[in-house]
Amino acid sequence: MQENSSKVYLIGSGIAALASAVYLEKDTGVLGENIYILEKDNIAGGACDGSGNEEDGFLVRGGRMHEAHYECYWDLLSNIPSLEDETVSVKEETFAFSQKYVSNAKARLLKDARKVDLSSYGLSFKEQAKLVELTFVPEITLNNLRIEDWFDQEFFDTNYWYIWSTMFAFQKWSSVAEMRRYMKRFIHLVDGLYKLGGIMRTKYNQYDSVIRPLRRYLEARGVHFEMGSEVVDIDFNLSADRYTVTVIHLKNGDEIVLAKDDYVFITNGSITESTDVGSWSEAPKLKGVAESGSWKLWKKLAKKHEIFGNPSSFCDNVDLQKWYSFTVTLKDATFHDYMQDFTGNVDGTGGLVTMTDSNWLMSIVLAHQPHFPNQSDSVKIFWGYALYPDRKGNYVNKTMSECNGEEILEELYYHLKIQKMMQPITKAGKINCLPVAMPFIDSLFMPRKLGDRPDVIPKGATNFAFLGQFAEVEKDCVFTVEYSVRTAQMAVYGHFDTDKEVIPVYDSIHNPKYLIAAMKALSR
Repeated sequence: MQENSSKVYLIGSGIAALASAVYLEKDTGVLGENIYILEKDNIAGGACDGSGNEEDGFLVRGGRMHEAHYECYWDLLSNIPSLEDETVSVKEETFAFSQKYVSNAKARLLKDARKVDLSSYGLSFKEQAKLVELTFVPEITLNNLRIEDWFDQEFFDTNYWYIWSTMFAFQKWSSVAEMRRYMKRFIHLVDGLYKLGGIMRTKYNQYDSVIRPLRRYLEARGVHFEMGSEVVDIDFNLSADRYTVTVIHLKNGDEIVLAKDDYVFITNGSITESTDVGSWSEAPKLKGVAESGSWKLWKKLAKKHEIFGNPSSFCDNVDLQKWYSFTVTLKDATFHDYMQDFTGNVDGTGGLVTMTDSNWLMSIVLAHQPHFPNQSDSVKIFWGYALYPDRKGNYVNKTMSECNGEEILEELYYHLKIQKMMQPITKAGKINCLPVAMPFIDSLFMPRKLGDRPDVIPKGATNFAFLGQFAEVEKDCVFTVEYSVRTAQMAVYGHFDTDKEVIPVYDSIHNPKYLIAAMKALSR
């Protein structure tokens, strides 16, 4: 492979940028020392996060689920040695872990603290027909339509909707075009959807299992991580049919002038931007575009030319995009052991448990323990989230967004009917709960039209590309790590002359076996 003298600047350090750096160094001949990752924050990884300790509490804002046909993602991680054993790739580690801890949720939905019978999805023939119809209509006919524009109200009371919406974090007002993509992309999982069949997880949280190994790999090859470097504007030479980046402007006043053969890959938008972490005694604060970096940058770019997309479709309705999550750290195994006994799932095999009668529509996940490498055996953690934080609780007379960590747990205990069991643990100070406000977490599901997301490499772009969840990838699904890594392959292989091609999206929709199984499942 011939050495390439180009310098490449990656704006943002989410998995799309890290994947781009891997493919640049591995497949194009660009030297690692010529790759610069410019990150506003002081920690890499974007939405693949995980932090904290036993004393202050562990924190994960969310968790990315995986499945076997994330073709680009597993291709990337097949090259990355795992955190604990460099003779084993992250892909091998994750597949081995998921074979040992197989998803088979036995308490997926609860009502009145009892398991809901999921022998049927509860769909009428009309609702089944609408799902099938949605799968086959052209996407362009769904511009700016919401899910509630497609289905009648009865659909939103079915077991299918409760499972679907909480698994993927869809709302009734989310884009029906995105729902259609999920139906087509994951039709091979519909048969086992009620038990989270086919879902894979990493050994630890995604930061320790994926991001730390990626960063170690890249730093060993000389890639620069410029943390605390916020990009506030980008200059372009915009001619009639060719568009070229000329200067990158940093918040500290520095400028990066691009040479003839240099490139910049831009992560436009972020689902975890402007998040705020509360505490046991304080609720998190809701922030917005004003406190963000990536959204303000994308808005500036969008004003320069229409090929840069329309960020307003995704970030201007925080009240429709936000939800809140919480991470609980326990220096006591009582709750952990109770949930294992109650659900019938060993930790790491059950996944989401959703309380369908919760005004907040609260769900929790008992991850495999330990979920952090620095977590001792005596400490247990679990994660939860709720889709409707502006509703008052069934027990706590506050909206979730007004609640601190202690109040969120009181509401959870009420739904599980375990208040008395947990009172001694709370009084002994053996528990902590960190709530998080995420204003843009569902922004990628907002109703949109084709063109609102810019192409990964816009037509006429000579030296730049867009990365991540808000770049357009035909057929694939946002809110997945696969989508982000696919944009990295598209950007690198689209701009550089290699013998590599972007791996196709897994085409399960055209497999009769999966179609038949899905149809049978929907009619249960």
